[in-house]
Amino acid sequence: MNETIETILQHRSIRQFKDEPLSEEQIRTIVSSAQAASTSSYIQAYTIIGVKDPVKKKKLSELAGPQSYIEENGHFFVFCADLYRHEKIGEWEQADVIPSLESTEKFMVAVIDASLAAQNASIAAESMGLGICYIGGIRNDLESVSDILELPDRVIPLFGLAVGYPEGVSDVKSRLPMAAVYHEDTYQRDEEAMKAELDMYDETISSYYHARTAGKRSDRWTGQMAKMLSGKKRMYMKDFVEKKGFNKR
Repeated sequence: MNETIETILQHRSIRQFKDEPLSEEQIRTIVSSAQAASTSSYIQAYTIIGVKDPVKKKKLSELAGPQSYIEENGHFFVFCADLYRHEKIGEWEQADVIPSLESTEKFMVAVIDASLAAQNASIAAESMGLGICYIGGIRNDLESVSDILELPDRVIPLFGLAVGYPEGVSDVKSRLPMAAVYHEDTYQRDEEAMKAELDMYDETISSYYHARTAGKRSDRWTGQMAKMLSGKKRMYMKDFVEKKGFNKR
């Protein structure tokens, strides 16, 4: 097993960072690594915003939770799906690009491009001895996030990425059994086998929480998912996405 794979398999979310900013060289390396990710048809439909302003970080922290590690980290990145520059290219090249930019396909391309870039950035950061935590909480109020970051139409903030020097390291949290996520040739729909896999996984996760919290928690993964998905969350998203010029066709 090489060092890259070891870094990937040792991933865990870090939610407490030392009070030490990243250097400009580290930031450039992380962003350059993000840009090296695969991109559909070379479209590069994303933008990364580094947030240094403590006032803006505090506002983002409050919108997302509050989550203190948005304020207290080495650097905070926001990854955005971005087709704004492509709209401008259409204007400058006198090409009718709007129907394409408003398509569900290009919406998916922008989200996927940004996600691939972010994962490259995360692996690069972790390979440098840094810790990371993805922040989906900024989607609690994307209108406000867009205002804080002064985002034009055709730019959607997708998630944040807190990066910094870890203040303590938690255990790696087990993922689903490989058989649950990797199928060959066809989707495996044996419900008894699926239930058996998830029951075993529930035992693993329950033991993880029990050990981590000295017996205060013993959550099952399936119970967590049922509770989470039973609630309505961020139901404004479709309207917001369309308002920003995405996913209209």
